[in-house]
Amino acid sequence: MEQDPDRPQEKPDPVVDQTARVTEARPMDESRADEVGEELSRRWPDVAERLDGDADEPTDVRGWKQVVDELVEAGEERTADEIDALIDRADRSYPSLLGLRLTPDEQRLAFDPGQYVRISFEEEEPRVYSLASSPNEDELELCITRVPGGELTPSLLDGAKRGDDLFVRGPFGDELSLLDESDRDMVFVATGTGVAPLRSMIRYTFEEGLDSHDGENRDVWLFLGASWRDDLPYHAEFEELSREHENFHYVPTLSQERLLTDWVGETAYVQQTLVKYLAEGVDRERVPEELHGHLDSEARYDIDARLDPENAELYICGVGRMCESVTDVTERLGLPERVSKVESYG
Repeated sequence: MEQDPDRPQEKPDPVVDQTARVTEARPMDESRADEVGEELSRRWPDVAERLDGDADEPTDVRGWKQVVDELVEAGEERTADEIDALIDRADRSYPSLLGLRLTPDEQRLAFDPGQYVRISFEEEEPRVYSLASSPNEDELELCITRVPGGELTPSLLDGAKRGDDLFVRGPFGDELSLLDESDRDMVFVATGTGVAPLRSMIRYTFEEGLDSHDGENRDVWLFLGASWRDDLPYHAEFEELSREHENFHYVPTLSQERLLTDWVGETAYVQQTLVKYLAEGVDRERVPEELHGHLDSEARYDIDARLDPENAELYICGVGRMCESVTDVTERLGLPERVSKVESYG
């Protein structure tokens, strides 16, 4: 996750400057242009019928964008939105999500889960990224999304390869850090690459046995939202972790994937999805009215646990609106502000 380079940078000792060698640069998403093209062709007869025309099927993005405009004019806003989302997916650059692993040249980097580093590559302006790896690992892992119009991310996604040298400075940051061990359940909430620092925290939690207290397991939740299946960083890893640990509950939610596949998981925003997994007895009058419909909806995942905000601690990283909404809901339901750690962007 790329951080705001202008935010204050706390500097825990020791801050280290060193080069690091790229050991792996792997695309984490897929090129789905062909898949989208097939779906648009499948939909064309229905779209043409809605437009009451006999035009030929568009053959390029510009043609499909014109179809979207015509659908809006015809009052077919929902279909227009779906076609527009598919066009944007087909037209986006690949890769748009990169997992980057680095080995520091001089010394292993000591850091706390949730911290970030400043990265320099070639002649581009440096940027800061959250560490997705556990402090127990020798290598560092970054999870990087392409920023439209950005400077460093296109260079990394299009040019970084095994054997390249980057300059690393850090670690920085103490806004997003694990609280002292307690009997509270742990709730992690993220959108997109906001999961990077949370992955570091979750891995460390299970490595160090922090998922239990006084011999009792703590439930560890991860609510992770994205648009498409391949926009979920570390999806397979989190699924495996949920199989290995009965107290780890992974709840991915995808807002657009159903347009391409038979996705049967959650589809709402993470703040809307979270309320579906609240414990019985939660005072619904304290839940914002706009979320009541989701509160009454059936959860899509068969998870034998429920979330009680009064007995939880919260870690959130993602877009600002989501962070504000989740914080508002959980604090209304009794989660103390002192056990809420939030890092937002955008």
